[in-house]
Amino acid sequence: MMKKMFKLSLVGSVLAGSLLVSANASAQSSAPIICPGYEKGKTQLVGERTGKRVQKAFEAYNQDLMDEALAILYDIDASDDFDKAYVSRFIGNLLAAMDGQGVKALGYLKDAVKVRVLNDLEHTQTLKLLGDLSMQEKKYGEAIDWYNQWMDMTCKQDPDVYTRIAQAYYEMGQLDKMIDPADKAIALYDEPNKNPHVLKLTSYYERKLYPQTVEVAETLVKTFPETKQWWTQLGFFYMLVEDYKRALSIFEIAYNQGFLEKTSEIKALAQLYATNDIPFKSAQIQRKYIDSGLIKRDADSLAALANTLHQAKEYEDAANYYGQAASLSQDPEHYRKQGVLLLTAEKYREAVVALNNALERGAPDAGRIHFSLMEANFYAGNFRQAFVHVKEAKKDASVRRNASAWEPYIREKAKNRGINLS
Repeated sequence: MMKKMFKLSLVGSVLAGSLLVSANASAQSSAPIICPGYEKGKTQLVGERTGKRVQKAFEAYNQDLMDEALAILYDIDASDDFDKAYVSRFIGNLLAAMDGQGVKALGYLKDAVKVRVLNDLEHTQTLKLLGDLSMQEKKYGEAIDWYNQWMDMTCKQDPDVYTRIAQAYYEMGQLDKMIDPADKAIALYDEPNKNPHVLKLTSYYERKLYPQTVEVAETLVKTFPETKQWWTQLGFFYMLVEDYKRALSIFEIAYNQGFLEKTSEIKALAQLYATNDIPFKSAQIQRKYIDSGLIKRDADSLAALANTLHQAKEYEDAANYYGQAASLSQDPEHYRKQGVLLLTAEKYREAVVALNNALERGAPDAGRIHFSLMEANFYAGNFRQAFVHVKEAKKDASVRRNASAWEPYIREKAKNRGINLS
């Protein structure tokens, strides 16, 4: 794209520069407005001797014989300041359109504007080209200087140029200086352009000015509502400033429009439902996209779904997913949580199996697990096993008092059933 721009600039500038055939009136009619305080350039033509060589170079250029054109131009030994500047400009334009010749092109183009002898159009076009080429060659400070010279001289306020200046400040790490040119670009564009908005957003975000980042993201959503990424970015920025209600609202709208496509986005929506005390919807989202495969079906995602179902008081469902997580991870904690939830759901025999699995796999907090096993066995009518576990539970200081209170109750129930626990 940059090379094409240079080539178009070359063709336009050479013709506008009146190789040998343009009349004074024609050159003047295409001249730019020059700001007050700047002397207008004179309309000049190259000398006859130089002009013949330039004409041959231009003919070679028109046949895409770039090396031949350059060889002709390099061989010109102009004595007149205007001829020197004109030839340097021609060489610079040709080099700018060639791969790997950017730095060399800059040298010739700088020579062309060093002395103010080119006509207004030629001079100002070269200033702007110097800015573009400096950007390409990562000479960002120079690019800003050339762009400012061009705008100062022409009195033009160009949104594309302001956007490039903001980009140049970004590349130099001068993030605070990006805002002014970006704002000017935004104000000048006839049709909204996302680039200066994105540069503003980047400036604020990288400086950790998150409230301002949010404001720019809100503007992006309002200005470009059809663009998916601005919705999700705004949602994430709301999360960053802990405005979870607005974050959920944005993610819901984006979800309903089909804008959420990435795993991270779906997980964020699920997380926001849970954070806003709507765990059942969070679980619905998680289950849907685990089943679809967008969220990987692994122990972590299944345990997260189980935890959300627990929050929603869907104890049996939660236990089921902890069980699925445990079968993949063999993590004793997953088995423990499955067992505790089955106990809460009054699925006592299943709870015993899960809790024993937790113990067998070396779960910490063994005393608490024994206490839960005591309860599960007791309610299942298995008083002997309940008694075994209450004695084990009493060995743990954290549950000893409660276990001691249960022990006589277990004995009494067993005695009533004619069961000797001695």
